[in-house]
Amino acid sequence: MYTKRIFPVKGVIKWTRRHIFLFLVLATIPVFLFDVLGLKWLHVPWLPLGVLGTAVAFIVSFKNNASYDRLWEARKIWGGIVNSSRSWTIMVKEFITNVHAKKGLSDDELQSIKRELVHRHVAWLTALRYQLRKDKPWEQHLKTGKSNREFREAHYLVCEDTIPIQEAISPYISEVENKEVFAKGNQASQLLGIQSRRLKELMDQGLIEDFRHMEMMNMLVEFYTLQGKSERIKNFPYPRQFATLNYLFVWVFIVLLPFGIMEGFEVIGEHILEDLTTHESRTSLGHLAQEFIAKHFVWFSIPFSAMLAWVFHTMEKIGENTENPFEGGPNDVPITDLSRGIEIDIRQLIDDSGIPEPFEWKNDIVM
Repeated sequence: MYTKRIFPVKGVIKWTRRHIFLFLVLATIPVFLFDVLGLKWLHVPWLPLGVLGTAVAFIVSFKNNASYDRLWEARKIWGGIVNSSRSWTIMVKEFITNVHAKKGLSDDELQSIKRELVHRHVAWLTALRYQLRKDKPWEQHLKTGKSNREFREAHYLVCEDTIPIQEAISPYISEVENKEVFAKGNQASQLLGIQSRRLKELMDQGLIEDFRHMEMMNMLVEFYTLQGKSERIKNFPYPRQFATLNYLFVWVFIVLLPFGIMEGFEVIGEHILEDLTTHESRTSLGHLAQEFIAKHFVWFSIPFSAMLAWVFHTMEKIGENTENPFEGGPNDVPITDLSRGIEIDIRQLIDDSGIPEPFEWKNDIVM
């Protein structure tokens, strides 16, 4: 899916609000122990923590790059499906003729055959997107994450979750083919197999001569290739050893971060106190307030710790929610919309009737 406009900052804040509260709590606890209970030894030197933060930044960057590569490859695959679908339709439109036919057919009969092949291709697109939308054990971000689940329920709907696949495919194929397709496991592959069988029948009737039959078969091979590439991304997750350790390292850094920042803010407070000693009006109300702030300046480390923790955790979360481009998230590849766009395009190429309307945007999100 994708959005019409840039995702607003307030949306990101709302998406991560629970973790922001958690980061504030995690930053407050060590400051309370340090300043209120007087455990001044309770801090971590910044140098080793800085090294850890650098390592975590590299790991997060690696994961985000890998996740983006998976997303972009998926988008290129579906770009190939768009182009190949148009090429297939042009072949169907121009190659099926009476020139070499053993028994000539009327224009209406030829149009019916072309419509059959194009509709079966739409059925293949539909079956493929339904297969790509199926849940995998590692694709639980949208259902287990409370923020993701709330956003999904409030802002958009994945039609593959509400419309059964049989209902979506049945308008494009016959009842006999429908039973044949759903008797097997991989519906998309079965539909391409039926297309291949149908092309052979048309060649035997002379409606497609040998060379054109070979070219159209090459297109079916291309569809198999594109389907296999999509299934490769769908069925092989981002390696769990990288994802799990990345998540662990980020949280180790987040937990230790407040302990490394406190001492630096304590030093700043001490410098402020030294500057205040040079002022003569030490008994003024403003001076006393400044002195109080300086003595407890370590509390200002809380928002900074929370902010840094939020940045690292949000970047890790973005990579996590990007690694499965067919899961059905708001920033995944919009295969439902692409399928509908292909259907409209190729059915218009053969002057078909009853062409559906494009899917409507909902809350600036398209599936």
